[in-house]
Amino acid sequence: MALEAPLSKYKRQNFYIGVAVCLALALWFAYDGYLNKGFIEEHTNKEGRPDSTLIFNQKSPPFFVAGALLCGGYFCVIRNRKLVATDDTLVIAGKQRIPYDAIERIDKTHFEKKGVFTIFYKNE
Repeated sequence: MALEAPLSKYKRQNFYIGVAVCLALALWFAYDGYLNKGFIEEHTNKEGRPDSTLIFNQKSPPFFVAGALLCGGYFCVIRNRKLVATDDTLVIAGKQRIPYDAIERIDKTHFEKKGVFTIFYKNE
């Protein structure tokens, strides 16, 4: 019998939130930088030159879209990773196998706050 621990719901939702925030910021800054006439007039001086705020709003949307793509791409890469506890080994992401008798200690210092523990084991 094997126990499986997939990616947590909390971590999945954080990726969704990250993508949504990046896309929302990209849309907001693109709207203010290119379509919102009042904002453009407010941040343009008498000589017709934009100030730093308007320049930022015009140049930043592609970077926010790239951030959303990177966040979504990284999520696609790690979404199927899981920890499997078989009868005699721990299998991490289907690749690394740690026999139970190789485990020396488990550090649960950050388990209460972050849900993270560290396994120290002998490497073959």
